[in-house]
Amino acid sequence: MKTTESTSLYDGLEHMSALEILRGINAEDTKVAKAVSVVIPKINIFVEALVARMKMGGRLFYIGAGTSGRLGILDASECPPTFGVDHETVIGLIAGGDSAIRKAVEHAEDDWKGAWKDLLPYSLTQKDTVVGIAASGTTPYVIGGLEEARNTDF
Repeated sequence: MKTTESTSLYDGLEHMSALEILRGINAEDTKVAKAVSVVIPKINIFVEALVARMKMGGRLFYIGAGTSGRLGILDASECPPTFGVDHETVIGLIAGGDSAIRKAVEHAEDDWKGAWKDLLPYSLTQKDTVVGIAASGTTPYVIGGLEEARNTDF
């Protein structure tokens, strides 16, 4: 079952008080920190490899759909002012293109070849890194883009 389609602990929000909802949000937030702490060694391996490639001129690409894609674009847009990198160093791509940033483009996330088509104009190299962002872990736009990037001979 997809994460995004599983039963929620918080069905019936309309019957809860604001305080109950806020406590529920806070309880869920603590789960994130605990889950991340378990995989920090794996995250470190990724970060070390990413930094090495970026020092050689590589770029970081985020691919996502819907809210996941918007979060990648948000992070990419914050990297130049926060870290002083060029605007072409961290790039966020969203299923449905730039218009999907503000308005949902229905079914764009189902295009298995969509992310790869969006990545092609950037002429990826071995130094580049592609990160897929998908809450469900099964979004065709994201999975297809990652598979194409992984299987490409540079």
